[in-house]
Amino acid sequence: MITARIRAELPRMSGSLRKVGELVLADPAAATHSSAAELGRRTGTSQATVTRFCRALGLESYQHLLIELAQEQGRAEAADRPAALGPRIGPDDDLEHVIAVVAEADLRALRHTAEQLDRQALEQAAQALAGARRIDVYGVGGSGTVAHEAQARLFGIGAAVHAWTEVHAAETSAALLTPADAVLAVSHSGTTREVLEPLLLAAERGATTIAVTGDPRSPVARAASVALTSFSGETSFRHGSFGTRHSVLLLVDCLYARVAQLTYERATASIALTSHIAGAHAVRPRGR
Repeated sequence: MITARIRAELPRMSGSLRKVGELVLADPAAATHSSAAELGRRTGTSQATVTRFCRALGLESYQHLLIELAQEQGRAEAADRPAALGPRIGPDDDLEHVIAVVAEADLRALRHTAEQLDRQALEQAAQALAGARRIDVYGVGGSGTVAHEAQARLFGIGAAVHAWTEVHAAETSAALLTPADAVLAVSHSGTTREVLEPLLLAAERGATTIAVTGDPRSPVARAASVALTSFSGETSFRHGSFGTRHSVLLLVDCLYARVAQLTYERATASIALTSHIAGAHAVRPRGR
């Protein structure tokens, strides 16, 4: 457990690092709602000190610390619950409680994703997509739905993009990529073989590879040139990729908006040429 590791390392840490560790141990739940800069301010240190604290624990970044804390907190909550239906929604809870739990989980996931989003990685990914001759998007299952959403957004602003949700088709496409192309690989776990295999092949072909995953230490994240991390909004009945869908779509929307900025003339021209289509297919009420 991450808190046990912090306790073990705390005596060997310098004064500033110890301050960070002590605050995290005092209120792990509050730490998961803080950015690295906020945690630095609260401990009278700095964001750089918080980063050094994470590395002293053997973690690559503050994002990894948040993930470890959230996972440990989730396990602790699960151990305290007698109901088998999962976190925070039981068989006798009323509808208002269900709505509140789902909304709070989604809002928390969105907030964490936005606060901890690596701005440099997002910019690098957007630049690659904006300049790509062609874009492949890989995803299966729940991540396949996100892959199609990414395709729809980018296609609407003039990008040459296609979502591949079947591994043979994805690998065929990956084998035809060039260094002028880019790939967006979506996998909540980061361990889905059907996403990893075409991603590795695309990298061999020289394409720029971008991962969107819930685990920055996963094989998919490590195989990509750029990795973007989402946070989960899991509740009862909403686990894995289903629980994290909104935060993943937030990342996709941020990429879409930045790519639209970077390709402004093409994007606005594409939107202008297609903006009439939805309205033209609207059914008019009778008598009008």
